[in-house]
Amino acid sequence: ASTVLNAEQQVTEGSRAIVYTRRSMEILHDIGVADRVSQAALPWRFGTSFYRGQPVYRLQAPHDDDQRFFPMSNLQQQFLEQYLLEACLANPLIDIRFANRLQSMEHDERFVDLKINTTKADYDLRCDWLVAADGGRSFIRSALGLRLEGEAFEANFVIVDIRVDLPLPTERLAYFDPSWNPGNTVLVHRQPRGIWRIDYQLSAGETAAEALSVDALRQSIKATLSMLGFPDLPWELDWSSVYSARTMSLPSYRRGRVLFAGDSAHLLPIFGVRGANTAFQDAQSLGWHLAMVAKGWCDESVLDNYSQERLEAVAEIMAESAKSTRFMAPPSEGFRLLRNAVLSLSLSHRFVGPLFHWRTSRSHRYRRSSFHVSGDDDALFEQGPAQGESLIDVRLSAESFLVDYLQGGFCLLLYVAPAELDAIVRVVQSWREHGPPLKLLLLHPSNKEITASSLLLDSDRVLSDDDASLRERYGLRTKGAAYLFRPDQHVAARWIALDAVRLQTALDQIRRPSLLMS
Repeated sequence: ASTVLNAEQQVTEGSRAIVYTRRSMEILHDIGVADRVSQAALPWRFGTSFYRGQPVYRLQAPHDDDQRFFPMSNLQQQFLEQYLLEACLANPLIDIRFANRLQSMEHDERFVDLKINTTKADYDLRCDWLVAADGGRSFIRSALGLRLEGEAFEANFVIVDIRVDLPLPTERLAYFDPSWNPGNTVLVHRQPRGIWRIDYQLSAGETAAEALSVDALRQSIKATLSMLGFPDLPWELDWSSVYSARTMSLPSYRRGRVLFAGDSAHLLPIFGVRGANTAFQDAQSLGWHLAMVAKGWCDESVLDNYSQERLEAVAEIMAESAKSTRFMAPPSEGFRLLRNAVLSLSLSHRFVGPLFHWRTSRSHRYRRSSFHVSGDDDALFEQGPAQGESLIDVRLSAESFLVDYLQGGFCLLLYVAPAELDAIVRVVQSWREHGPPLKLLLLHPSNKEITASSLLLDSDRVLSDDDASLRERYGLRTKGAAYLFRPDQHVAARWIALDAVRLQTALDQIRRPSLLMS
């Protein structure tokens, strides 16, 4: 069971995060919220960059009918939070307490003791583990004397949401050096329910208070609408804030029995929609790592693996987002000269267009992990997700996709070799008696050759692959080929030919992972 403490009295006000990637939707799908998001959100896959009013680059994110979710989906954060809240309230193992503010904490090798302040009375709470997801100004991080390390950029951006009826498609619009904000950048996004997001860089010397004044907001919004070609459209202010870009992280996301995720662990620029999307991956990863410990399936040292994996991912994200930030808001005259040269060339030379690519958030490949099975056949595959990469979705029927089945624990996807099936099933059955959930997904060109007796639980499935699309994408060339997915749909191992002995060896490694500390 889990207790969630929220110092606020309700879910977030204002849109805040608005763009969710395909990987985030797959994570939300895993917890049963993605359908509601899809119904409310605006999907998109294109973006256009302008320089001095001229289009210079067209972004096109890959998408095909084999994928359940679009590359990007726009929805205001407060609606997503409401959907998540309702899902939590429907789960008897989750206790959510609003208006509960953490006042102090102490921890040792066994417990974390908290003092909680509420409007009615203060109380003490003891927990086995404390997850610090308390934001960029994390009280828990400060209480432990921990500091973020990295780079803080000087440029500030106003984020403003307006209600306006703009006849424009759902895509990302980026304006470099517009006439109303010379030398700076303006971003425009469509949101559901008639809301549009405008992000624009403050001029040098302009304070946040000045930028958020009613007159300043009115002038900037009118100038943006004029730039878009709709100067006379009526509009209404919905929400506004000021944002500054940072690429900063803790050096470790574990301190004893305290674990960090989201903005309490790292701060990332909005360029490339990295903030919330990275936090989703943190939450998913921490959730299953912590479950392995809480259920007694692994010792607590695997939580260092959570920290190691996510630190590696965040380091890569920070390197990419720093490049994006320097292009969007050059931090020095040298960077500005280089950026301006690229912008000028873009008017007449198409080869510089890819430099406008905003290096959007994506699923990370974990190259070092305690849950990488050694001795598999990863290097022998010519296609498919490599060890440490997340799933590649495949349409299995008119209404079902592979992502629908990779839920609820570890999953073994096996291109059936009938001679080995009974022995493999016995290994799976033995594992289930003492280990975490392991779903068996049996793949066959004609599922008539697999009998129901091959399946152990209702969660097991026989997957039909009549057109060979799944086998082709995953490089499953011969019967006996297999993938073992972790609970976060990343590949733990893959085999050209799996038998019962190799599977038993792999599962033994999962139960007793050896941390890679270097």
